[in-house]
Amino acid sequence: MPTIDRIDGYAEELTAIRRDLHAHPEIGFEEVRTSGIVAEKLKSWGVEVHRGLGGTGVIGVIKGKGTSGKRIGLRADMDALPMEENTNLRWRSTIPGRFHGCGHDGHTTMLLGTARYLAETRNFDGTVHLIFQPAEEGLGGARAMIKDGLFEKFPCDELYGLHNAPDLNHGEIAILPGPAMAGADFFDLRISGYGAHGAMPERSKDAVVIATTLAQALQTVVSRNVEPLQAAVVSITQIHAGSAYNVIPGEAHLCGTVRAFSDEVRALIRERMRKICAGIASAFDVEIEADIRDTFGVLVNQVEQSKVVEEVARTVVNPANVITRTQPKMGSEDFADMLQTIPGAYFWVGHDGSVPVHNPGYVLDDKILPVGASMFARIIETRMPVGANA
Repeated sequence: MPTIDRIDGYAEELTAIRRDLHAHPEIGFEEVRTSGIVAEKLKSWGVEVHRGLGGTGVIGVIKGKGTSGKRIGLRADMDALPMEENTNLRWRSTIPGRFHGCGHDGHTTMLLGTARYLAETRNFDGTVHLIFQPAEEGLGGARAMIKDGLFEKFPCDELYGLHNAPDLNHGEIAILPGPAMAGADFFDLRISGYGAHGAMPERSKDAVVIATTLAQALQTVVSRNVEPLQAAVVSITQIHAGSAYNVIPGEAHLCGTVRAFSDEVRALIRERMRKICAGIASAFDVEIEADIRDTFGVLVNQVEQSKVVEEVARTVVNPANVITRTQPKMGSEDFADMLQTIPGAYFWVGHDGSVPVHNPGYVLDDKILPVGASMFARIIETRMPVGANA
C-alpha cells in the first residue's frame, strides 16, 4: 500500500505552501508569519486552533469518530536557520541571513497535509493534537511549550515526530529504537586576562595563549576522562580575540558544544570542563567564566512506538526500504524533551539530493511531502482505529 491517494491529491497545494514558507524563513521565536499561515490553514479545514504556547507555537485539535479517550500528538518544527542560502531556486529565501536549511518548512507542510486529511476523513477514534513547535534550532522551543503547559492543556498518550534525511534515498524510512540522537550542551568560556603592546608580552596576561591552551586541554576530556566505550564529543567551534596586529588582547571568548548519549557522561564532561577552566585560570592568574548550558536531552525512542513506525512505514513505502538503524546520530533534536514526558518515536524520511542539512546549498525534495503526511496519518489510523472500542 503506497502513500494515501487523498494526500497525493494535495501534493500541488502542499508544494506551494512549502515553497512559500521557504521563501519567507523565520528563525526561532520569530515565526509570526509562519504560525499565522499554519493557524489559517488549520481553521480553513475546520480544525480547532490554539496559539501562543511557547510564544509562536500552534496547536491543532482534531476529534475522530467514536468515544475513545486516547490522545496522540504529532509534532513538526517551524523555524529556519540564521544563515545564507546558496541556491538558485525560484523560491529561495527572500530574507538575508535566514534560510530553511534544515527542512523545517517541509516538516510543517507535511503535518499540514496530515491535518487536512484527518479533518476531512476523521477515520479514527480518539483525539489528535497537532503540535507546530517554534525554535527547535538550539533555542529551546520544546521546553518553552512544555513550560507553558503543553501536555497539561493537550495531554498525549503517545507522540510522534519526523525529520527529512538527505543521507537516505527517496522512498526510504528509518527508525532506531532506544537512544537515537545525542543530548547536547552549548558552552561559552570567557577569559579575562590583561592586554599589552604586542612587543611587550611580559606585561600581558595573554588571552590568546590562554585560549589555545584551554582549547587543547579540553580535548583531553573525551580521550582521558570518558570511558572509551561511551561516545562523546567536545567541539570548540568559535574562538574570538584581538583586533589589531600589535595588540595582545586581554579578553578571549570560546564557544562550542558537547554531545553524548548518557546524561551521566554529560555531567562528567561539564564537571571536567569547569575544573580545567579553574586550573588554567589559576595557572595563568586570570579569570575564566564557564557557562555550560543543557540545551537538548538525549532523544530516546520507545520500543513500542518504534515498532508502530516500522509497521506503518511498510504500508507507505516498499517494505524493503524500511530501515532499522543500528547506530544513533550525534546530532541533537529538542523533540527529545517532549519524549522525556510522553512515550513516542522520531523517524527519518529519505529524499533525493546529497547536500546535507545546515549546508547553504541544501535543497528539500518536495516529493517527500505526501510521504511524511501519509506516515503521520496512517500512524493515527493504526493506533486509534474506528470500532476498536465498540
